[in-house]
Amino acid sequence: MTHTLPLPDFTHERVEVITGPRSGLFITVALHSSALGSALGGARLWTYPHWSDALGDALRLSAAMTLKNAAAGLDAGGGKSVLRLEPGQTLDADRRRAAFLDLGDAVESLGGRYRTAEDVGSTAEDMLTVSERTAHVVGLPDTAGGEGEPAGPTSLGVYESLRATLERVTGTADVAERRVTISGLGQVGSRLARRLAGEGAILTVTDVNPAKKDLAAELGATWVTPGTEQHVPGDVFVPAGIGGVLDDDTIDALQVSAVCGPANNPLADRSGADRLAARGILYAPDFVVNAGGVIYLDLEAKHHGTHDEIMQRVSGIGDTLRRVFDEAASAGTTPLAAAEHLAAQRLGAARAARV
Repeated sequence: MTHTLPLPDFTHERVEVITGPRSGLFITVALHSSALGSALGGARLWTYPHWSDALGDALRLSAAMTLKNAAAGLDAGGGKSVLRLEPGQTLDADRRRAAFLDLGDAVESLGGRYRTAEDVGSTAEDMLTVSERTAHVVGLPDTAGGEGEPAGPTSLGVYESLRATLERVTGTADVAERRVTISGLGQVGSRLARRLAGEGAILTVTDVNPAKKDLAAELGATWVTPGTEQHVPGDVFVPAGIGGVLDDDTIDALQVSAVCGPANNPLADRSGADRLAARGILYAPDFVVNAGGVIYLDLEAKHHGTHDEIMQRVSGIGDTLRRVFDEAASAGTTPLAAAEHLAAQRLGAARAARV
């Protein structure tokens, strides 16, 4: 399911929009900011009703990457790629390869100001195809000497964020016996569900793919029909699918103390942060929570630290979120506004240094 949202404000440095000459797919590469360095953000292969929906998603996601990378303390700007599938369209192996060769050419056209990586719908193997056309790609398979799959680090960051969120609303970071609803059991959501189940959390889960019911049964989790999960009472609601799911109706239906999840741009509108606060629901900003993968990819690609040191940096996301909660409480604002302020401080300093 894709949520159609209005186009955001255009604040981007550069946006490339092409029809792939090999694949015929609509492909866009959105560079939002390179103030902190070469932008980093994944390539999403997804179904959109109209090409403008794909463009709008790329604009929103790239802007979110600027905030994510800045708040995470990375010397990296924000960008994103989107390859649009039409409703009902699937790609055979040849056309898929053609699509990612086309993406490689589009990335190369930005001259190194943007690096791509895997994202929803794409894989490390797809990035290997991209690397045939450009060197500005990270997250290649470890068998090819690359950084490998970033879903594990992303999941670790979400787990540490969830602990920080629980600590704020319950007084303890312990997940045992806590009621957690996970909406989306993809690479990150599934890893998180396994870890939480192993630590004794009481899970409710759902996914648009009915085959994920098998994972629910394996973990002893309660399965609910997609689109009803917001009605489940609990401690934390974890949006782990696509963006835009937290609209006014969904927020009003929530029966939880907090929202903390890896989905990019889960708020259908920025005002949703105020609506959550008015209902007494703590919101952990997505671009802080889900930064584990990009921290891992950026630092591994630059060889900034050992693997263990980089994973420690990922674990530190929980402390970053605690800082955000503290600053929000001190300023009397929402955690979203506090996290945006944290990112804006780094971006402002970088832009001032350029003058």
